[in-house]
Amino acid sequence: MTLAATSLPAVRGILKADAPLGPLVWFKAGGLAQWLFEPKDADDLSDFLRDLDPAIPVMALGLGSNLIVRDGGVPGVVVRLGKPFAKVEQVDATTLRCGGGASGILVSSTARDAGIAGLEFLRSIPGTVGGFVRMNGGAYGRETCDILVECEVVLRSGERVTLPLDALGYTYRHSSLPQGAVVVNAVFRGIPGEPATIQAEMDRIAAAREESQPLRSKTGGSTFKNPDGHKAWALVDEAGCRGLKLGDAQVSEKHTNFLLNLGEATSGDIEALGEEVRRRVKAKSGVELEWEIQRVGMFADNADQNSLLGVKK
Repeated sequence: MTLAATSLPAVRGILKADAPLGPLVWFKAGGLAQWLFEPKDADDLSDFLRDLDPAIPVMALGLGSNLIVRDGGVPGVVVRLGKPFAKVEQVDATTLRCGGGASGILVSSTARDAGIAGLEFLRSIPGTVGGFVRMNGGAYGRETCDILVECEVVLRSGERVTLPLDALGYTYRHSSLPQGAVVVNAVFRGIPGEPATIQAEMDRIAAAREESQPLRSKTGGSTFKNPDGHKAWALVDEAGCRGLKLGDAQVSEKHTNFLLNLGEATSGDIEALGEEVRRRVKAKSGVELEWEIQRVGMFADNADQNSLLGVKK
């Protein structure tokens, strides 16, 4: 679908055509957004989506830490929440209201300063509140569903609605948020705690993550979900995939549930390597790994697409 600027609603924020997404995602690879929209505020986003042709797809982009943007780019509109959505405010003694673009580090640090415990695990998730809410993000034994009270979203229709926890249908790394909905803020609740104790737990989590994960590489975080009764990294290791390469894409030797871009890997290389890992794990253990990393957009050409068609996604 070709989108001319004249066919798009007016905005108060920033709307760019053919915007490179590679620099905005952790893998530093991928194609263009047909349109990239950074709304000025929630009303700007709501008005834009209300007046946008319903046939045009919309996708929200956070920090791009758990995302493969395919080399053919993303059709329609990619919504990126910037500074206006990155605020965190204390509501009461144990509750924070967090903008959809706020990082996990900002949320956990604000909670610490307010003496709110229970949100320390967000320190270890490289993403934004919007991504946590959509994916039920979690780490170190805690998940977003453990702390979420409610969230405000702008639906694809432009309608703004507040959804309580039980409306999100949370399961492991999944929610029932509708396609095209953008999380503009969320309310998280913890328990009273001492800032020094909270900081110590955050330090412990940060040290454990630094020791076990390839944080200083171009990566996308945990690649596959942990199947029932298994650890994904152990299945990948047992299948002989530690260090496996395809072009400049590699399975991390430090943590086998991480894929790396060693330099000039395309998104096609990275995704194809992930599919090869899935194939080898299935052959070795009989377990079919499910992607945790989100893969969006179009393949660069039919050859890329055909190379993956034989594998169940």
